[in-house]
Order: sequence, then structure tokens, then C-alpha cells
Amino acid sequence: MTLEVKVLDLGDIELETSFLVLARNPGEIARVPTFGYLILGGEAPLLVDTGYRVPEIMERLDMVGIQSEEQLLETQLQNHGLKYGDVKYILHTHLHIDHAGKDDLFPDNTTVVINRRELEYAVSGIMGEQYPAEDIKHLIDRLHAQHALRLLDLELSGPEEIMPGVVCEAAYAHTEGSMNIHIETAEGTVCVCGDVIYDINDQLVDPLYQVLESEPATTGNHGTTKRAEKASIKKMLNSSRFLAPIHDRPALIEKGQVVGRLHDSMPGPTVETLEPRNWFPV
Repeated sequence: MTLEVKVLDLGDIELETSFLVLARNPGEIARVPTFGYLILGGEAPLLVDTGYRVPEIMERLDMVGIQSEEQLLETQLQNHGLKYGDVKYILHTHLHIDHAGKDDLFPDNTTVVINRRELEYAVSGIMGEQYPAEDIKHLIDRLHAQHALRLLDLELSGPEEIMPGVVCEAAYAHTEGSMNIHIETAEGTVCVCGDVIYDINDQLVDPLYQVLESEPATTGNHGTTKRAEKASIKKMLNSSRFLAPIHDRPALIEKGQVVGRLHDSMPGPTVETLEPRNWFPV
């Protein structure tokens, strides 16, 4: 069985750049993509994250959502010959506003898989509108529909295999219930890491304002500790061949270092060489 991971372009978001990387140019606005990942080649198609519900919902966080017809989830699935009902599992890195907005378009025989702690964290109200009511209420409805929801207890159980070659593991970063998805491909492990990483270059290649050797920069948006964020990033770098965030293009990893970037699929050709920028004042 040879698994492949396809990048789905689900829209863009305009937001303050210091939200993405801690202390980076506060007040400056950046535009970033929002991706989902489609896992093909196994027993059935799997989807990682579903994007935001509608572009306008991002205004609740004082952000701007931008989405073309081509970026609609339905269109992105059709590009691979699929419709909603063909997807066996939706795996959620976490449930923030730009990650779980389209679950209600899928039938109940598509099983949504989340870490139980993430659902608890969402309904606690700690992060407010980052977990919009429409998305979370839909998941509560799925609690009471046969096989429509699967809850994992990754902090206690350890990693759990969803189907051969696809394993979920607690991230211990970004939110209290975030999880990473590890997919075994012919060229190594893909780690879909949600929002533990927003920006490959400024967190990993040339970490912003970091002077320690091999010290990643954290995001400006996390509900765990900075130490937990850094440890999670280091673990992913040391255990993955490909690193796949939701808001940046995937990276190719060798010996814990980013050595290239990819565009549409993993495995796939390297499409970008790296030219690190030195952000630290001299």
C-alpha cells in the first residue's frame, strides 16, 4: 500500500503577522493560505481539516477570509475525482475557526476524528470565537449519530492508528487537544502539524530573533507553553521526512533540518531552494 498526500487549497486569510510568528512586525498585515490534506492510496480517502465555514466568519477574529470558486472544498475534492461521501475519515489537527468549518457538508457515515481533549477545550470557552458556535454545535450533534464521530484519548493512550499507515499523536502544543497526523509514504513520513507551525522560514529555516543553536521560533498564537511549542517542533523535525502545516507550503526535512519546499503533493518534487533571511539585529 503506497499512500500519497495531496495539498488542497481552501482559501486565504489576511491577519497580523505577529499572530503567525511571535513578535514579528506587530501591526503589519500578511496574507497566508489555508490548506487541507487529502490522503489517497489506502483503504479509503481521508481528509485532514476542512477550512473555514465561509470567508466572512474570519471577521469574528478581526481577520479577512478570501476564497475563490476554485478553492471551495467541493471543487478541491472534485479535482481528485471525489465527492463528500467518498471520504471515510476527517482527521482534525484541532478545531479552530479555520480548520473545522465544513464538517456539516459530510454525511454521518464520514467519521470525524478528533482528540477528546480538543473538544473539551473547545466547549470550555477559553479561546472564545476561535471555536465558533456553528462548528462546535455540529460536532455535538455528531456525538449522538452512529459512527459519525470518533474521539481519541491520545495523551493517555499514546499514538493511535486510524488505518494502515495513518497514525494520530498528541501534539502537546498550540491547543491543549491538538494532534499531529503521521502518514507513511514511499519516501518517508509526512507529519501534518496543524498550527504548531505557521511559517516554515521564520520559525525553522532562520528562526526569528533566536540566538541558540537549533532553536525554533514559536507562533504568536498558542494556548500551551512556549517550551511545549518548541519541544513539539523539535520532535516533528527529528521524526519526519515531510512537514505539512495548514498555513504554509510543506517542507522537506533531512537530519532535522529544512532542505526544500514542496507544492502539490508528498512525495513530490522539491520546488524551492532555501535562502535564509537573517532577522536578528546586528
